[in-house]
Amino acid sequence: MDFKKKLLAGVGHPNSLTMFRIAAVPLLILLMLSPSRWCGLFAALIFCAAAITDYFDGYVARRFKLVSSLGKIMDPLADKLLVSSAFIMMIPHNRAPAWVICIIIGRELAVTGLRNIISEKGEDVSASKLGKLKTGFQIAAIIPLLIHYNYFGIDFHAIGYVLLWVALIVTVWSGVDYFVRFRKLLTY
Repeated sequence: MDFKKKLLAGVGHPNSLTMFRIAAVPLLILLMLSPSRWCGLFAALIFCAAAITDYFDGYVARRFKLVSSLGKIMDPLADKLLVSSAFIMMIPHNRAPAWVICIIIGRELAVTGLRNIISEKGEDVSASKLGKLKTGFQIAAIIPLLIHYNYFGIDFHAIGYVLLWVALIVTVWSGVDYFVRFRKLLTY
């Protein structure tokens, strides 16, 4: 069996990995209905598994030329759905301030709209390095905020809170960057 077949057998088709992220969202939401220690830990584990598939689906799609129209549309939507759901479900348990989450999700919606305009004009809508950094900090903030409780003397909530502030700054910065770079395409 060649490397491509082995990798695809082990990892799966890129679109299957994207759909896994989408399928993980209801389970994440269900677990986050309870603020318990175990539900938060299991939610963090599911979120981690789903977030890891984001790297692998992109890698496999590019490496083996399996990029598809469905993947181009669904991959960023799956990411936004996963991240937004995790952030929203933290609000009732006071794990993240609602206004911070509103700014983060508002940026995601605004940039998604901008990317649609960019795409219609035939321009490249690939995520920028700053956009990828933003996603990394958001994921890095979500995991300890989902865990929330102290384990092994580590205050996961405090770590997540610091990372949330960094994620907020990078999120706003990357949003402004998108709009500045593509302002010429925003004519009426």
